[in-house]
Amino acid sequence: MKKIGKVGAALTLSLMMIMISACGNGNGNNGNAAAGSGNNKAEATAAAETDTTGNDKEAGKPLVLGFSQVGAESGWRSANTKSIQESAKEAGYDLKFSDAQQKQENQIKALRSFIQQKVDVIAFSPVVESGWDTVLKEAKDAGIPVVLTDRAVDSKDKSLYVTFIGSDFVEEGRKAGQWLSDQYKDAAEDVNIVELQGTTGSAPANDRKSGFAEVIASNPHLKVVASQTGDFTRAKGKEVMQAFLKSNKNIDVLYAHNDDMALGAIQAIEAAGLKPGVDIKIISVDAVKDGMQAASEGKINFIVECNPLLGPQLMEAAQSIVDGKTLEPRIVTIESTFTSEQAKEVLASRQY
Repeated sequence: MKKIGKVGAALTLSLMMIMISACGNGNGNNGNAAAGSGNNKAEATAAAETDTTGNDKEAGKPLVLGFSQVGAESGWRSANTKSIQESAKEAGYDLKFSDAQQKQENQIKALRSFIQQKVDVIAFSPVVESGWDTVLKEAKDAGIPVVLTDRAVDSKDKSLYVTFIGSDFVEEGRKAGQWLSDQYKDAAEDVNIVELQGTTGSAPANDRKSGFAEVIASNPHLKVVASQTGDFTRAKGKEVMQAFLKSNKNIDVLYAHNDDMALGAIQAIEAAGLKPGVDIKIISVDAVKDGMQAASEGKINFIVECNPLLGPQLMEAAQSIVDGKTLEPRIVTIESTFTSEQAKEVLASRQY
């Protein structure tokens, strides 16, 4: 009887262990699951943290998005920041936001901080196009997908980021050039153009310049007599325009890479006793509220829109990435153009 009791006890204990093991394997939220299947605790922890595709992400945990912004150099940038922050809040995401203050070194530090924090997705608007390969490789090695917004990078390795969401800056330059070409298609004399470029080395500055130059090249009378960076700011736009007016007596057209520089230039033009939009035709890019206001008053003749409200598209892209979906490598925003009359018609309904 004693021998039978021992065997029975052993059998009972074995059955209990099997049942415990089965329960552990059947419930994905049970902390004993890994142990019941024979895996060690470290493997269980690693599996729980495998969430770069979103497939193993802990249920109920908000998506963590690290975003590095260029700065707050313009009305466009402020509207862009607001769109991203509000969209992240609406989506219920945990947004880690960093302002680079227009310095690449600050942005690289921010990206490395996001990597250390193990965010789910990194997104950023590059201050300049070059010099990103090292930090992007670090993000890739860490298994963190990257999304470019508004501005691109010149890396040859396209695997370093998932997609680029933003405008076609070259096309924006072409639109500006086409309007100018149409206005002066019958010109018999030279048309002197001054250009206020964006931040040196940035994608919008490079592309808006090249697109514009490409189109006006078909008319030999359209000549850029001076071109200098205004850093996308109103104050610098005013300063550079003052210099242009002193060194060039006959300026017919100003092409500004953004509205803020154009608005600064308008101040310089008026201070010089000239009438913006009449004595000097003005073309700009962005179509922010202040720029559209100036256009409605006839001070800016033509504006090419660059939509800053990229927040919803970015949140959708981030969610698609963690859900394991495939995205197009280039997502272009839909944009328009405005003459002075058209700006007047839509001014009241502008969101930025």
